[in-house]
Amino acid sequence: MDTISIDDFTKVDIRVGTITDVQPFPQARKPAWKLTIDLGPQIGSKRSSAQITDLYDAETLMGRQVACVVNLAPRQIGPFISEVLTLGFADEHRHVVLVSPERRVPDGSRLF
Repeated sequence: MDTISIDDFTKVDIRVGTITDVQPFPQARKPAWKLTIDLGPQIGSKRSSAQITDLYDAETLMGRQVACVVNLAPRQIGPFISEVLTLGFADEHRHVVLVSPERRVPDGSRLF
């Protein structure tokens, strides 16, 4: 395992946001949702493609707070531009389990 300095870690800007829209993404190679996430007044709403259809449907995603990396370069995924990386861990079946705060915090709050 490679080690990084605390300075390297602090370059990664991880914020919390609330999912405000969920749309199907039929053009994706693997099943995915197109998410719109409100990251607070400083950052605004950003879009993300997330391969989380195994564990999450649109109804359960709406209004959920999630952790996102907000300072990666946008990524073109087919016809969609993903602006933030929504974070999750793989479970024993390799399904992505979203990272969320254990209680509500203001949208845009930074992980530290």
